[in-house]
Amino acid sequence: MALELRQQLKLTQQLVMTPQLQQAIKLLQLSRLELAESIQQELLENPVLEVLPDPVDESAEPAKRDPAEDRFQSVNVEEPRQLQDSEWQDYLGEFSSLSRQMQSRDWEVPEEAMSYEARLAGKSTLVGHLTWQLRLSALSERELAISEVILGNLDRVGYLCESIEDVAEMAGCDPEEAEQVLRVMQRLDPVGICARDLRECLLIQMEELGMDDPILVSLVNDHLEELEKRRYKPLAKKFKLSMEEVKHYLDCLQRLDPMPGKSFGSEDPQFTSPDVYLVPQGEDFIVVLNEDEIPALMINEAYAKEMAVHHKEAREYIQEKVRSAQWLMKSLYQRQRTLHKVAESIVRFQIDFFRHGVTQLKPMILKDVALDINMHESTVSRITTNKYMSTPHGIFELKFFFNSALGMDDGSEAGSESVKAEIKKLISEEDARHPLSDELISQLLKKSLGVNIARRTVAKYRMALHIESSSKRKALF
Repeated sequence: MALELRQQLKLTQQLVMTPQLQQAIKLLQLSRLELAESIQQELLENPVLEVLPDPVDESAEPAKRDPAEDRFQSVNVEEPRQLQDSEWQDYLGEFSSLSRQMQSRDWEVPEEAMSYEARLAGKSTLVGHLTWQLRLSALSERELAISEVILGNLDRVGYLCESIEDVAEMAGCDPEEAEQVLRVMQRLDPVGICARDLRECLLIQMEELGMDDPILVSLVNDHLEELEKRRYKPLAKKFKLSMEEVKHYLDCLQRLDPMPGKSFGSEDPQFTSPDVYLVPQGEDFIVVLNEDEIPALMINEAYAKEMAVHHKEAREYIQEKVRSAQWLMKSLYQRQRTLHKVAESIVRFQIDFFRHGVTQLKPMILKDVALDINMHESTVSRITTNKYMSTPHGIFELKFFFNSALGMDDGSEAGSESVKAEIKKLISEEDARHPLSDELISQLLKKSLGVNIARRTVAKYRMALHIESSSKRKALF
């Protein structure tokens, strides 16, 4: 069989995502801080892209024109029509930042919009707190070197993650010497730090507090599992104690700290800066985008035209950068416009929530908003990812407002988040000695709200709220 080469023409259709389209889609799902970082990176890489200067005072004397700029007027860069400064100002007027809208209207600035840097104070870390104490101790330089190895192997709540043999190997010493240093460190503040497990942590604290009751020591040493599972009656029978005496021992254990290093969390505080503010206006709300860290952009036309007079490679490079800047500015405009439209649609659907609270949250899906603003569901999904709204009832992720529906007796529907809020309220008001079972909560919801909800669904919502079962919530004393 002979092999030969042939040329054929074939027409096909396929969806191709250009780099510009990929950039526009990426911008949709970026958080506000990620967007600011992306813009700063583009400003560093694109020489024709600049930050739009703040508007100058009209009463001030106009700046003198540089005569050298006149030679750029006749230069044709042959670029597609770019988003002019006047159009960008129109955009700023339509979707202006929080500060600009607050200046133009008689609105009170939300407290969340205020700078929080001045309200922060440095927080001592666990390692720093322990190192300070070790430097004031009588440990030798060799022992301090061993202590540094131990400090490097503590978890976030202060427990030692490695065995004493591994610590000794890393420190280049004998296990006995490492054990001696460890015992010193375990009695620093907070007492019980550097323990290898919960049992050792509690026993060290009991020793320092003089809690040497044999029964109490035995409870911690041998019966932690029974205490954790609240098996109090077998323990009372074993130690021949009344339930009141058992309660006394439990009260003693409550004075101990099972996680002594937790208060020295070394993680930086996480702040949520809203992308959207809702400003109350009577019974309605005004949607205001938070753009205080997102700079307005412009194209440096003078620079672009100056570079266009050079050789072909420079001209092509500048043309490419101008097109890139134009597309970025257009994508930013579309992102903010989409965010504004989606936020307004959410307010229309969930107006009762914003007026009265979470119990009035209605069922809503992405398709509802997509149909309302004539956009695709995937666009709504992307623009609501990692975006937050400041409301009169707190800061919520935009995804929070999309929740499933539960049927009611009258044929209407209730939002799952509203039902969760009611479950949390019922449990918070229950009698601790007779906690509500999931089945009883189901019946109460049907009676009070008319919601048809199964016991299994109540259990699922309860676990989503990180609430324990009724048997673990029951107070025995």
